[in-house]
Amino acid sequence: MSRHQFEAYLDKVFDFSNRVGALPEGRQWPQHPWKKVFEAVFLGAAMQMPSLLQIEAECRDGALAKRIGPISDDTIGYALQRQSPEPVFALGCEIARRLKRNGVLRSDWSRGLVVAAVDGIEICSSFARCCDACMHREVEHKVRGEMRTDIQYYHRLVAVTVVSTPFPIPLGIRFQKDGEAEVPCALALIQDLVGRLGRRFVDILVGDAIYLQAPFVKAVEGLGWDWAFTLKENQPDLLREAECLTAGPPGAIQVERDRELRWWHLPEVDWPVADRLVRVVKTFRIAHQRKVTVSQDGAHRKKTKTEVTEESTNFYATNFKLGSIPPLFVYQLSRSRWRIDTEVFQTLTTDCHLKHPAVHQSTALVVLTMIRLLAYALSLVFYHQQIRSHARGRCQNFQEFAKRMAYWFVARSADTS
Repeated sequence: MSRHQFEAYLDKVFDFSNRVGALPEGRQWPQHPWKKVFEAVFLGAAMQMPSLLQIEAECRDGALAKRIGPISDDTIGYALQRQSPEPVFALGCEIARRLKRNGVLRSDWSRGLVVAAVDGIEICSSFARCCDACMHREVEHKVRGEMRTDIQYYHRLVAVTVVSTPFPIPLGIRFQKDGEAEVPCALALIQDLVGRLGRRFVDILVGDAIYLQAPFVKAVEGLGWDWAFTLKENQPDLLREAECLTAGPPGAIQVERDRELRWWHLPEVDWPVADRLVRVVKTFRIAHQRKVTVSQDGAHRKKTKTEVTEESTNFYATNFKLGSIPPLFVYQLSRSRWRIDTEVFQTLTTDCHLKHPAVHQSTALVVLTMIRLLAYALSLVFYHQQIRSHARGRCQNFQEFAKRMAYWFVARSADTS
């Protein structure tokens, strides 16, 4: 059966089918080859199917019946548990290299620099289900109206995502080990990515205040990367010094229709813990918004729009040498880190079922999540490069596109039957 345009695009641009076929097999006597299992999970994830049971149903007599054929959820789970995550991680890095060569990582606002964000997220929390790789903690919660303390099992992973592009592109993930902190896990992931992609693949790393730690910053600089992290109370001396030096009037003010931004620029601020100087930019943002408020008017509810003014103050620390670039660029860099949370993690959670374990075994969960991430990244690239770029008038959103993809398989099966 000929493949529809999504798979044809992947083969043409990334030689995807051959790369998947070259992945090593982790079982001795497989009834279904690893390529078939991988493609079932990958296409199911691209169509945003939440569970292996649904993938089994679609492969048996649904959208993937002609493309994949019958395969059980037990077979998929068994195969996932016996595969090594490293080849799947390497495949994602090969895809990322091709995207950069094809110019997909170019952007204007970042001045030609590739900006990557690092952040962590918690998935698969449960008081009943656990695996050998689960982290655990004691949590007080309500059971049948009474408070009790139980052990909660969960997983955390760290992701690195390119955020300077028109749409974010995940580069890789790493699961935290039990007892491992987020920052060392992030550093291990970054080192794995550098080993696969090279030091020059990323120019600047951005992240939350948790990453503004002297050892982490030193390690990032050792890779040749610049960095920009939010400055908060976890670095009290540096924050206090920055607050004192920015107590006066702002260096510049930018006024737009619904917001005002004031900023202060400190080229050299002493960071005692790290025994060095860093650049700090402070911003004070005033946003004017219209919010809907609901009030009770007798037996009826009344909705009214009211003007609301929100104010926020933020500090950002960086080692980036501005030269002739305005200090506002540091603000733009640091704000871009929100995309990993508001776009990547939110979409993966709500639409791509990141927090739905589907199979809760140590290795199987890691491999499943890596395939889901790869399916999300490639379907997002296809959506922006082939769907939105060619749309006339209203374009379907990413979730509608995933549903449409399932219809493509059904239509293709009907045409070839």
